[in-house]
Amino acid sequence: TGAQQSATVANPASGASPDLLPHFQLEPEDVYIVKNKAVSLACSATPATQIYFKCNGEWVHQGDHVTQHSTDRSTGLPVMEVRIEVTRQQVEKIFGLEEYWCQCVAWSSSGTTKSQKAFVRIAYLRKNFEQEPTAREVSIEQGIVLPCRPPEGIPPAEVEWLRNEELVDPALDANVYVTPEHSLVLRQARLADTANYTCVAKNIVARRRSASAAITVYVNGGWSTWTQWSGCSTSCGRGWQKRSRTCTNPTPLNGGAFCEGQNVQKTACTTLCPVDGAWSEWSKWSECGAECTHWRSRECSEPAPRNGGRDCHGPELDTRNCTSELCTHAAPGAEDVALYVGLVAVAVCLVLLLLVGVLVYCRKKGGLDADVADSSILTAGFQPVSIKPSKADNPSLLTIQPDLSTTTMTYQGSLCPRQDGPAKLQLPNGHLLSPLGAGRHTLHHSSPAAEGADFVARLSTQSYFRSLPRGTNNMAYGTFNFLGGRLMIPNTGISLLIPPDAIPRGKIYEVYLTLHKQEEVRLPLAGCQTLLSPIVSCGPPGVLLTRPAILAMGHCVEASAENWSIRLKKQSCEGTWEDVLQLGAEPCTELYYCQLEAQACYVFTEQLGRFALVGESLSMAASKRLKLVLFAPAACPSLEYNIRVYCLSDTQDVLKEVIQLEKQLGGQLIGAPRVLHFKDSYHNLRLSIHDMPSSLWKSKLLASYQEIPFYHIWSGLQPFLHCTFTLERLSTSTCELACKIWVWQVEGDGQSFTVNFNIAKDTRFSDWLVPDEVGTPALVGPSAFKIPFLIRQKIISSLDPPGTRGADWRTLAQKLNLDSHLSFFASKASPTAMILNLWEARHFPNGNLSQLAAAVAEIGKQDGALFSEAEC
Repeated sequence: TGAQQSATVANPASGASPDLLPHFQLEPEDVYIVKNKAVSLACSATPATQIYFKCNGEWVHQGDHVTQHSTDRSTGLPVMEVRIEVTRQQVEKIFGLEEYWCQCVAWSSSGTTKSQKAFVRIAYLRKNFEQEPTAREVSIEQGIVLPCRPPEGIPPAEVEWLRNEELVDPALDANVYVTPEHSLVLRQARLADTANYTCVAKNIVARRRSASAAITVYVNGGWSTWTQWSGCSTSCGRGWQKRSRTCTNPTPLNGGAFCEGQNVQKTACTTLCPVDGAWSEWSKWSECGAECTHWRSRECSEPAPRNGGRDCHGPELDTRNCTSELCTHAAPGAEDVALYVGLVAVAVCLVLLLLVGVLVYCRKKGGLDADVADSSILTAGFQPVSIKPSKADNPSLLTIQPDLSTTTMTYQGSLCPRQDGPAKLQLPNGHLLSPLGAGRHTLHHSSPAAEGADFVARLSTQSYFRSLPRGTNNMAYGTFNFLGGRLMIPNTGISLLIPPDAIPRGKIYEVYLTLHKQEEVRLPLAGCQTLLSPIVSCGPPGVLLTRPAILAMGHCVEASAENWSIRLKKQSCEGTWEDVLQLGAEPCTELYYCQLEAQACYVFTEQLGRFALVGESLSMAASKRLKLVLFAPAACPSLEYNIRVYCLSDTQDVLKEVIQLEKQLGGQLIGAPRVLHFKDSYHNLRLSIHDMPSSLWKSKLLASYQEIPFYHIWSGLQPFLHCTFTLERLSTSTCELACKIWVWQVEGDGQSFTVNFNIAKDTRFSDWLVPDEVGTPALVGPSAFKIPFLIRQKIISSLDPPGTRGADWRTLAQKLNLDSHLSFFASKASPTAMILNLWEARHFPNGNLSQLAAAVAEIGKQDGALFSEAEC
């Protein structure tokens, strides 16, 4: 009681020095009571005349305190240290009401000071796990998730995993990952991962072990390639030949399924029997000749030797001496003289033709061969030379639009005259952009045309040609000058826009655009990175562009700032891939910029090269778009029938390749494609078939579903992933197929296909999936742009300078929904040109020119002094 009364010391009096208030050098800390062992709490303060503990709002009895006094050597002030012990019984008295806590209160002549609260908890660890790992059998390279929820405990238990009683360390094995919920994730199962896995939970009280889970990684067998057919078993007549294969690619392991099908195939063969040749009858003797001989002949034709039979033996011509009135030697007659004269005349003609050919060659040697395109035009100025007419049947023969300073240009059609004064652009009574659209351009030029073979031949001399595809199906190329143009790879969504004035005047560049297959270019990906776009090259690298070209290509990302970190990568001359731009962040260079839209991205670049869009997921909510497409044979002569389900990245180029592949296989499309959002959740993609009439069809698939491993899909480096459902009809008269195919990600949403199909009907391959793009892959000069050249120049000169009441390029960007890119446009010499270039890249060839004209006209109406109407 005395201690409690002395503890009611008043607060510091007015004027008291705050330096004399007690200062804690040691404060009590949180502790755990293990089993029945009491715990000790301590605190010390200086200067202090008294220190007492208060636990759960009540003062601890003075007799329960152990006090020690000392002096602080640095200040000379007295130091008091107090300790108390707390037992398990004291804590259990208030168990369930609130947590047990204690606090020190120190006194001095100036007042009181309270320490922090220290909580005393009873430590424990339950015996039973809330969730234990379970045994599983998985195929190789499949992802594995072993869940573990440790027992309840205070303090919370720490979790570690054992593999065959050895500690699993994720820092030493990149294939292993432990989630915040303590689950063990094996990204891709390996044979070495076959083991017993145990989850271990421990705290200061105890250590608990879960039941061991046996993980078996099996390998399904795969057939090797067939051997060559053996020789026919008979050398003459009917026989048989065979070929074989083995289930060793790979060999089934750990209970994996053995290969289905036959390991030996036999087929009938027929070997033609050899027929020996035999002579025909001798012909009649010829008349006796001037040499006093006559002859007769025979042929090896009754029968003629065939199929390796022996040829006839003996002579086929027989001669013998004879005598008659013709057997005399006469001198050369007039016929022989005529023969000799004819031979001399032929020799003279040949000599004359040779001389004419040499003269023609020498004359051509001094001139210029118009068919030869010199690769030096990449760096030299434009020099007019003669040109042959373009071949109408050669679509790769491109016309070069020359520098207007050395050529002439004629125009037919009305054009609004420029006004002096503050007016920027005159608005005609008619459509703003129709005059030049209805007019006609004639560009007279004399510049070399680049044929496809010549172009590829010149490319082959360059070092970068080794990394370009050898075919021309996924390549476009053309020759361009300052008027610009466009390259496009049909049916892929990939194009390159070279705006006007991007190429310096007086220069001509041969430019190519190529689409790479993933197996051609090695793009290293790390961690959760994934390829979101095709890999595209435009070049040649190192050319000088005065304005950015715009590279358009598709992507398959559902972009959101909180789920994705997306980067534009470019391959350097040394072959390494570098990040040149992070989307959503301020660009660190003015050489590159990227606008990401729902289905495509538009890359502004002043340096040509090889580009790809790569993303890194920031959360498991990040998703990619997959396009699910079903194909089946157009005709089925046998009982067996296959349905192929492709899981593709949702870009046009991959779809184009699959369609071309299926055309070669004789497949046709079943139903409309579906889009599936594939999430970064480490879960595989599963496919199954249902609702198939069992009286007509049966599935030859042994398992209830098929799986495509998560990382095969997520990386984006394997473009043609698919599963095949092999069905068998019970009768050849069955022609109708009705079933449902489910495609879903484990613990995610899915898509279903309802299939109703007549397999007996021979239908043509469906071409509606990707309509053929009309037009040439290369367009040069004004034909490559929707906006007429002179109207474009008038808009640029009118909207580039700042306008009154905001009537300038900023308003145009806002009306075209491009106002999020104002900082990039403002960094360029002509912001309006950048806006019009992007409009051209987004809307060619089906852009609505009327809407653009209406937007420009509406800007003019904002300020009466800015535009004036005039008759054209």
